[in-house]
Amino acid sequence: MRLQTLREARWIFAVLAAVTILFGLINPVASLPGLALILYTFYFFRDPDRQAPADPLAVVAPADGVVVEIVEKRETEVINGMMLRVAIFLSVVDVHTNRSPMDGEVTYRRHYPGKFLDARNPEASVVNESLTWAFRSGGTTLVVRQITGAIARRIVAWSEMGDRVEKGERFGMIRFGSRTEIYLPLDSEITVKRGDRVKGGETVVARLKKGAA
Repeated sequence: MRLQTLREARWIFAVLAAVTILFGLINPVASLPGLALILYTFYFFRDPDRQAPADPLAVVAPADGVVVEIVEKRETEVINGMMLRVAIFLSVVDVHTNRSPMDGEVTYRRHYPGKFLDARNPEASVVNESLTWAFRSGGTTLVVRQITGAIARRIVAWSEMGDRVEKGERFGMIRFGSRTEIYLPLDSEITVKRGDRVKGGETVVARLKKGAA
């Protein structure tokens, strides 16, 4: 367990512990659901170390989950141009730490309030609460969006504008089911397909054109 990640659950643990103790005083059996929820919360906030590939052209997944979309899409916040968007759906059993897709500098970070549609709904990308990031290395900029879901209601940011991050380094997390998108240059070679399960900071989702990184 990583303490910074567990710290994001401190109020959840406090509430669950209080309720579990209260019900346990009334009837020990009644405390079992609370204990189960506490164990699940520990499981949800797990944050395993990952080994990013050394290849400078390899772009790693920014999140754990299932690839639900690969499409050409206009990115309107940072690049303002057509890019390849790879969307990853994170269920309530996935690791929810988000990781930098490449070595570089955080050059953009902006939060947007919004709705909480199911993260599998394509409209969630447009209307849900989100946080957009840009990571720049050399002449390449990758854009990552953290998007809330029907259950996830909080996006956590750990990195700041101007920070240097390494490929696979944690920059934030989303609590419970959600969606993470990465926007890549059009000439990138996508190495995953819809339905693939990926690991944040480890699975290569694309390779940049030689000389781009």
